[in-house]
Amino acid sequence: MLLPIGLLTIFGFSLGSLTYAYKFRGQARWENFTEYVRKGWPIFTPFNCLLYIFTQKRAQKAIMNVADYPELLPLQQNWETVRDEAVNLYKHQYFEKTKQEGAQSSYDLGFRTFFKYGWSKFYLTWYGHTHESAQKLCPKTVALVNSIPSINGAMFSLLPVGSQLTRHLDPVACSLRLHMGLVTPNNDSCYINVDGKNYSWRDGELFIFDETFLHFAKNESEQYRLILMCDIERPMFLIGSVINFFYKGLMRTTLVPNMDGDSRGLVNAIFSFLSPTLKKTKTLKQTNPALYKVVKHSVNFTLLAIVVLVLFGLLKFVQFLFS
Repeated sequence: MLLPIGLLTIFGFSLGSLTYAYKFRGQARWENFTEYVRKGWPIFTPFNCLLYIFTQKRAQKAIMNVADYPELLPLQQNWETVRDEAVNLYKHQYFEKTKQEGAQSSYDLGFRTFFKYGWSKFYLTWYGHTHESAQKLCPKTVALVNSIPSINGAMFSLLPVGSQLTRHLDPVACSLRLHMGLVTPNNDSCYINVDGKNYSWRDGELFIFDETFLHFAKNESEQYRLILMCDIERPMFLIGSVINFFYKGLMRTTLVPNMDGDSRGLVNAIFSFLSPTLKKTKTLKQTNPALYKVVKHSVNFTLLAIVVLVLFGLLKFVQFLFS
């Protein structure tokens, strides 16, 4: 009887999580369920909701109070040093190089869809790993970032004039997102909208939000926007931190190189290997829609089955913690 009860519990929790994320989380709403399925990463929603349950009160909102995170103040105190190294990357066109088609850095499963809208990035650290290229080109920023234990990952992010990030949310809730303005228009024509509210970047200022709320960004100014973007530790109670330890392990597999010589994670290796096949699948969508749907749904159901199995394992682990 334990197995059926466990499966029913998983099903009930998953269904409740999906309902909460689609209809009740935050102020901004999805246009329809199709948009949620396409951009809401529902496959990760049950895991995220486990973390929401054990998140501390100061992080249970869309936009955080920076004063609640004093350990991050060294970033602000040294923002000009960080800015100088980021501007040097910009001048030498490293941001463009990271999204060149065919480069290993372009196979970024989490951020690849943003490249076509003009956005680009340069990784510094990522969940325990420091990029060799970042260590060489941005040593002061890398040292600063690595001196703050609550920073799980960091990158520079560029939003050129006229570019945008379409409305989305990030799939994994293991961290919060920090932005620090480096070179910005310093006005409201360049902004990010988080859960229905606009925020405009300013040079040297910090902004912290939960990236699993709906958000989008636009640069309608005459100045490019360059920021430091960090994943910072989600403040959690003990049980949540234990669960999140394994969740962050998933993020380590998504390591993406900046340049040849940088290390890369399993997801990047698999994605770059499958990319030619994925391109053919997109062609199949036009030439044989019926077969395309069979392939698409087969992949989705396989992923769903994997998530259910992993969630069942997490559930049993949580039950063990409480027993």
